[in-house]
Amino acid sequence: MQQLLAAAQQMQSQLMSAQQELADTEVEGTSGGGLVKAVVNGQGELVDLTISAAAIDPADPAESAQTVADLVLAAVRDAYRAAADLQQEMMGPLAAGIGSLGGEGGPSGVPGPSSIPGLPGFPGLSGPNEPPAGPAGGPSSGS
Repeated sequence: MQQLLAAAQQMQSQLMSAQQELADTEVEGTSGGGLVKAVVNGQGELVDLTISAAAIDPADPAESAQTVADLVLAAVRDAYRAAADLQQEMMGPLAAGIGSLGGEGGPSGVPGPSSIPGLPGFPGLSGPNEPPAGPAGGPSSGS
């Protein structure tokens, strides 16, 4: 029982360390051949957005606004996808290890991976696969 408890504490420490590393890591998404760049941290928070002046056509402001909106959506989605991949790469092995310690709240009382917040694909995550709520842009035309 002591070994199981020690292993659980070690996994918790590794999990916290990985979560901090994710918070400190940034990934970039782009669209329009680099006209728009979105930077997201490993926890799925949008931290920077750059729009090139070349993405704006002053001769047609309405069309330009829609194009920029589509490019921003595509770049942010690309960055969220990269953050989700990074999160899975860093946290996936930890989730498997935690699950092997006791499963879904098994006899040892150790929570399984679906009950740990912040892991991709598990309940409780509001991360890179789900952009934050807010005003929606127009339909994406792809880039």
